Amino acid sequence: AYSKLYNIPSTGLRFFTVYGPAGRTDMAYFGFTNKLIKGEKIQIFNYGNCKRDFTYVDDIVEGVKRVMQGAPERRNGEDGLPVPPYAVYNIGNSNPENLLDFVNILQEELVKAEVLPEDYDFEAHQELVPMQPGDVPVTYADTSALERDYGFRPSTPLRTGLRNFAQWYKKFYQI
Repeated sequence: AYSKLYNIPSTGLRFFTVYGPAGRTDMAYFGFTNKLIKGEKIQIFNYGNCKRDFTYVDDIVEGVKRVMQGAPERRNGEDGLPVPPYAVYNIGNSNPENLLDFVNILQEELVKAEVLPEDYDFEAHQELVPMQPGDVPVTYADTSALERDYGFRPSTPLRTGLRNFAQWYKKFYQI
């Protein structure tokens, strides 16, 4: 392989459903927020029964920093040539959350942050729809390698992360 021939170490990082302040506007939580503010309905796929391993952005950053600061062990193969170190690490909360619970917590935190009015009618703005073709019902990050090699396990509670997002959203968009 090219990496072995030229002794190129490589590490892959897999992020699981990243959310938080200053996030991607095409992600569900951001799109939901934008629609809810406009009084539009949000579509919740698989009737809210999908589970996602939501990971707060600060946990992603901490995981990336730890991996960048820790060099993998170098060794030689049976042929005497160096074997470039490689690894793949999952960075996720290891705690899949029900999508409908996620949406309800998001709406509650948007109300607390005064992004949505106190009397906001959650039910009137939700449309439960079937699963999208090609989607998966559950994502789950096995972070055991990250914990073993770097002593790190993402742990920001969902409500804390969504509260931080709601407060950031209010300030950033001056609502």
